[in-house]
Parts: sequence; structure tokens; C-alpha cells
Amino acid sequence: MSDKIKGHTNELVGKAKRAVGEALDRPDIVAEGDAQEAKGDLQKAKGDVKGAINRV
Repeated sequence: MSDKIKGHTNELVGKAKRAVGEALDRPDIVAEGDAQEAKGDLQKAKGDVKGAINRV
């Protein structure tokens, strides 16, 4: 469960960073946001896998 929560948090923070980077015309911040959002997606997937394993 904690992986899913961390994943959602990282995804939200990544989206916010990307929006700020686009607003400030800062490609480096946009890239950080994209990377953090991808990290969040991976964490959520990891949580899904762990959950599926625990149900078996």
C-alpha cells in the first residue's frame, strides 16, 4: 500500500513541477517533473504487483 501512496505523491509532485517548468520556460524543471512522474508510475505498478502477489 505504501508504494501506491508514494507513487501517487510522486506523480502529483511531478505534474506540478512540469507545470511550473512550462510556466517559467525552464526545460530542466520540466524534465525533473517528467522523471518524477515516471517514478510515481513505476511505484504504483510495484504496489499493484505486490498486492497481486499477496492475494495469491
